[in-house]
Amino acid sequence: MNFLIYNAIFLFQRVAIGSLQHIIPILIALVFCIYIIRLAKFNLSKSQQILIFNAIGFGVSLFVVAFHLYSISLGNYKIETDLPLYLCSLTAILIPVFTVYRKNWMYEILVFWIIAGTSQGVITPDILEGFPSFDYFRYWTVHLGLLTIIFYATFVFDMRPKLKSVFKSFFALQIYLIVMMLINYVLKANYFYLNEKPKSASVLDLFGEWPYYIMVAQLLLIPYFLIIYLPFYLANRNAKKN
Repeated sequence: MNFLIYNAIFLFQRVAIGSLQHIIPILIALVFCIYIIRLAKFNLSKSQQILIFNAIGFGVSLFVVAFHLYSISLGNYKIETDLPLYLCSLTAILIPVFTVYRKNWMYEILVFWIIAGTSQGVITPDILEGFPSFDYFRYWTVHLGLLTIIFYATFVFDMRPKLKSVFKSFFALQIYLIVMMLINYVLKANYFYLNEKPKSASVLDLFGEWPYYIMVAQLLLIPYFLIIYLPFYLANRNAKKN
C-alpha cells in the first residue's frame, strides 16, 4: 500500500464509532481479560496472581508515562492540553499504587471511577489519530487496561464494593473536580471537560451546553454509580441465600 494512502486511511482520521479501529481493540481486550482472570483464578498461586496484577498495573502506567515523554520529545507538548490529568490518564499513571497495596478503600473508589469513566471512552472513543499512532495505543491501553485491572481485582482477589462505597467514590470524585477546576483556572485549560465538551460525540451532548452538562452529569453520578453497584448487590444477595 502506498505510504501516503496508508497515512490518509489511518493516521489522519479520527477513530469513528463502530469502525474496526474501535471494535477490534475491545474484542482483543475482552479475550485477554477473560483468559488472564481464569488463568489466575484457577491455575496460579497467590504470589503469582499478585505478580500478574502488578505487571498489568505497571505496564499500563509505564505506557502512559512513555507516551507523554515521547510527546514532550516532539517539542509541541502543551501543559494546557496534554498533561495526564484527565481522570482515566491520571488513574492509569497512579494505578500501580493500587496493584501493589490492594487496599479495599482504594478499590471502593476505583471500581466506580474506572467502570463509569472508561465506559464512555470505550463506547465513544475520542482519538484524533487512528491506528497505528502512539496515541491510539495509549488510549486503548488506558481504558481497556484499567477495566482489566478492576475486573481482575474483583474476580481474582474477590474484592467487592459496598453501598457506602458509592458515596465514598462520589465524594472522592468531588475532590478531584475541585482540584481540576483550580488547575483549569491557572492554566486556562479544559481538563475533564469542565469548560467545554469533547469535540467528538459523547453522552455529554445529551446534557446541553456549558455549564448545564456539568450539573446534569453531577446529578446523574449517584444513580449511575448505583447501577454499577447493582450487580454486586444482587450477586451478594444470591450468595447469602445459597
